[in-house]
Amino acid sequence: MKKNKATITAIGKYTPEKILNNFDLEKMVDTTDKWIRTRTGIFERHIAAEGEATSDMAIAAFKDMQKRFGTNPEEIDVIVVATITPDMFFPSTAALIQDGIGATNAWGFDLSAACSGFIYAMVVATQLVESGRYKKVLVVGSDTMSTITDYTNRDTCVLFGDAASVVLVEPSENEEYGVIDYLVKMDGKGKDLLYMAAGGSRNPATHETVDKKMHYIYQEGKPVFKFAVSKMAEISTELLKRNSLKGSDVGLFVPHQANKRIIDACVNRLKLEDSQVMINIDKYANTTAATIPLGIVDGYDEGRLKKGDLLLISAFGGGFTWGSMLIRWSL
Repeated sequence: MKKNKATITAIGKYTPEKILNNFDLEKMVDTTDKWIRTRTGIFERHIAAEGEATSDMAIAAFKDMQKRFGTNPEEIDVIVVATITPDMFFPSTAALIQDGIGATNAWGFDLSAACSGFIYAMVVATQLVESGRYKKVLVVGSDTMSTITDYTNRDTCVLFGDAASVVLVEPSENEEYGVIDYLVKMDGKGKDLLYMAAGGSRNPATHETVDKKMHYIYQEGKPVFKFAVSKMAEISTELLKRNSLKGSDVGLFVPHQANKRIIDACVNRLKLEDSQVMINIDKYANTTAATIPLGIVDGYDEGRLKKGDLLLISAFGGGFTWGSMLIRWSL
């Protein structure tokens, strides 16, 4: 039986109106615009409005997709949501999005892989489409990182922003286009270097957990940085090699936007030119599961991602998780 090939047929994005720039942060913590730019490449980040949650941003991103491509929500079969900031433990954010966009015929679920979440979700969507059982899978990357960021901690508060982006995955009408290959990995030994300690079954919310700021992101920067650089470059190189491709074949590389220095180091190891790399961390910061689809949408809007281009995406996140995917772009 011939396997269906999965491809991205529609895209959309949303960023909140409120912007928090480095000069604003100078007034909040002991930091400077120069320090933030030099260390991270970030200048500003979007922050969700009061009461605006992860599902709200995802619904807005879907509406952007509708405007662009006329996507009919009633035709969607499955919704896969990559997020580490769900609206609540249950029901799933996927259920809230399904109701919010009117995808009455869809089932779905949330997936937690931190900054690698979008690639993990794309792997799931690809396999659902390749199985022949499902025709339209909505993949959502949405995170409201401001809700788990301590704005008195200068080491982490400069890094994150809020955003959502969505892609629609369908069977490809032309076998030349679509998902070519992917690799996803995980190493649980990284659990002590990047995490949020409280809120789950191990440390349920109490006055003590709140007082100890256990509901905020904790990160040990140096070891995370080193692991991210090596693993993102390693897995991307492996993926290219096993498909008899090299860096010069890549039309656009969209890496996870965690830190400009991580991106630069990864790009150097892959031997890519600046023109091949999407960098938008300066205006969004790290939006976790939304960074890669945001980069895809921006690349498409800027004319840097054209039909037939080889798209390479790569991410690294808490867990540790990491992954890479090759796509022959069809839009």
